[in-house]
Amino acid sequence: MNSMSRRSFVEMMAATSLATPLGKFRQSKQPNILWIMADDHSRETIGCYGSRINRTPNIDRIGAEGMRFEQAFCTNALCTPSRASILTGQYSNQNGIYTLDDRFAPGQPTFAGPLQDAGYYTGLIGKLHVTQEPARFDYWNIFPEQGTYFDPMMIENGKAYQHSGYVTDIVTDLALQFLESRPKDKPFCLLLHHKAPHDTWQFDAKHAGLFQEWIAEPATLYDDDRTRSDAIRMAQNKIGERQTAFPEETAHLPASSRKGTCYQIFIQRYLRCVASIDDNVGRVLTYLDKNGLTDDTIVVYTSDHGVFVGEHGLFDKRLMYESAIHIPLLIRYPREVPRASANSDFVVNIDFAETLLDFAGAKPLSGTQGRTLRPMLRGQTPSGWRDSLYYRYWMHGAHFNIPAHLGIRTKEFKLIYFYGQPCGKTGTQGPPTSPAWEFYDLRTDPNELSNLYNDPSRQNTIRDLKVRLKELQQQFEDLDECGTFSL
Repeated sequence: MNSMSRRSFVEMMAATSLATPLGKFRQSKQPNILWIMADDHSRETIGCYGSRINRTPNIDRIGAEGMRFEQAFCTNALCTPSRASILTGQYSNQNGIYTLDDRFAPGQPTFAGPLQDAGYYTGLIGKLHVTQEPARFDYWNIFPEQGTYFDPMMIENGKAYQHSGYVTDIVTDLALQFLESRPKDKPFCLLLHHKAPHDTWQFDAKHAGLFQEWIAEPATLYDDDRTRSDAIRMAQNKIGERQTAFPEETAHLPASSRKGTCYQIFIQRYLRCVASIDDNVGRVLTYLDKNGLTDDTIVVYTSDHGVFVGEHGLFDKRLMYESAIHIPLLIRYPREVPRASANSDFVVNIDFAETLLDFAGAKPLSGTQGRTLRPMLRGQTPSGWRDSLYYRYWMHGAHFNIPAHLGIRTKEFKLIYFYGQPCGKTGTQGPPTSPAWEFYDLRTDPNELSNLYNDPSRQNTIRDLKVRLKELQQQFEDLDECGTFSL
C-alpha cells in the first residue's frame, strides 16, 4: 500500500481543488519535464534517504517538495542496459541491450519520439551510452561513451567539441543554456545526465577540502561472505582485496588495515563527487524558481542503478544485492504531487517512460513492459500492482569476475540464481562456473548476511519463489537456455 500520510493527502486535495474528485485531476497545460539522472548514486549518500554520512540539501529539496519512492529498483545494475530500459520501458531481452558493448539499433523507439510528437521540445545533455546519434531529440550534447571528469569531449548534434572544466559543472551550464534558449511556446523535456559519481571518482578543486574526517563505515564492510555461494566469492570488486581502485596508496599496508584505509579513500572521493552534483542540482532548481517554471515542471532525481559504497566490503554494482538494485527516485510536481510524501510500492525503471508519457498526454510506447507511476504520485495504488521485482545481469565474468545471474525480490524474500555461463550475448564474457543459489529472508536479515538456501525449513518458500520466478520470466518473455532451472 502507498505509505502517504493522512496530512499529506489533505494537503494534496487542497492544492488540487476539493471540487475535483480524486482520480480526475486537471492540468491547464502539458507540464515541462526535467529529468536529472546521476550514474552510480547510492541512496545511502542522500540525506532524505537517511544517510548517516552525507548531506544533500538540494537533492533533498526535490523530495521535500514532492514524493520519495522507498522501493524503486533497476532491472540490471549496469549503465548501458539500465539506461536502455529507462528509455524504452523494456527489459534487456526486449530492447536488445544486454551489456556495456551493445548499442541501440537504428530506429529504436524511445519515449523521446512520442514526446516530440506531442509537441515537446526535447533535449539530452551528458551521459547516454546507448548510441552515438540520439534519435528524436531536438538538441543533444553527449559524451562519447563514458566521458571524462575533466575537460570532456562532447558531441553536440553530431559535431564534437572539447570543453574546459569539471564535468558536472559543464553539463549543468549546458542545461541552463538549453532552458534559456528553448522555444518558449512549447513544453520542454530535458534529460540532464551526469557522469558523476561513477568511478574513478575524480572531484573538482572546490570540493577537495570536504570529508577530511573519518567517515563511519557501513555495518557490513567486513562481511566475509561465509554463507554465500562459491559463485560470489570469486568477485573482485572488493575494497582492499584482489582488484581494487587504490593500489598505489595502499599496497604497502598489511591486509588487516588495508580494507579500512581503502574505504576511507574511496568514500571521501565519492562524496566529493556527490557534493558537486548536489550543488548543481541547486543551480537548476534556482533557475526554475527565478523564471516562474517551478509549478509547471516535473522534476525527477534518480540514478541509472544503485552502487556499493562499502556494503559487504564492495564497490561497483552488478550484483543483485540491495545496495546495487535500489535506486533513488524523487519526483516533484507542485500541481499534482503532495509535498513531503512517500511511497512504498514496488516501482521499476521500466515504469519511467510510461510515467512521463502519461503526464505529457502522449501516446504510449509500443511494446512497453512498464506502467505509469502517476496514480501513486496522486496517492493511489492501482489494483493488481506488482509485488515483486525480476532482475537479470548478463555479463558473465566480464568485469570484476562477477557471474551472470537472475532472480526475484519480493517485500519479504530474495532468491538469486547464478546460472554460471555466458548466454551468447555480445560482449566479453568469462568461462562457465558452477550454478549456485542464494536465498535471503529480508524481514529478519535486511543486510543479506545469511544465505538460507540449504535450510530445510525454507524449502517450501524457496519452491514458491522459483515458481514465481518462472512466471516472471514468462511475463517478460525472458526465456532462454541459460535461465532455465528445475523446481
